[in-house]
Amino acid sequence: MRVRVDMALCQTHAQCVFAAPDVFALSNDDELVYDAMPADAHGPAIEEAARACPVQAIYLDGN
Repeated sequence: MRVRVDMALCQTHAQCVFAAPDVFALSNDDELVYDAMPADAHGPAIEEAARACPVQAIYLDGN
């Protein structure tokens, strides 16, 4: 699964970080960082993170 975040939409609410902390994180500057090619085992958490994003900035390819 490939993950893409539209950083122009992202408002750093960090709901994705709570849903999938192994894939999404906040940097020291409170900017979102993420693994664009996470392990398949993280699939359910990533899907939850995408649903939880209040601005729908997370896109998943290869489901």
